[in-house]
Amino acid sequence: MDSIHWDKPYPFCANIQVEPKHIDSLGHVNNVVYVSWLEHCAWQHANSLGIDLNDYHRLNRAMVVVRHELNYLASAFAEDQLIMATWITQSDLRLKLRRQFQLIRPADGCTLLRAATDFVCIELSSGTPKRMPPLFAEAYGKALQLQA
Repeated sequence: MDSIHWDKPYPFCANIQVEPKHIDSLGHVNNVVYVSWLEHCAWQHANSLGIDLNDYHRLNRAMVVVRHELNYLASAFAEDQLIMATWITQSDLRLKLRRQFQLIRPADGCTLLRAATDFVCIELSSGTPKRMPPLFAEAYGKALQLQA
């Protein structure tokens, strides 16, 4: 395939290799595995924006999932090489952030999954919603501007 057709411009992409441990009794990737891939891709993107787990602890803040929406469109199988893309598509840059995802199998260009995840910023020590620190707002704001 010459090019991949992403739903949106400027994706952040993470490569995924399907391993035997990802396969369930039906012979395809188990649905729960896709959620772990969403998390992996989101963390890789956050790291590329300059945010890591050490920052979460140092700032006593974290972006936590409050909602996942997954649309399974086709199956992935052992040995498949996949690409997961993510975009920050909404954020008030105070408390809330939304990521969208698209999973493609480049070998045939098939989109296997579209998903969205809503996050809220919390204070780690209390678990209560708190305003994003400037580091988060600036980093996520730059990524959000790409989608404007």
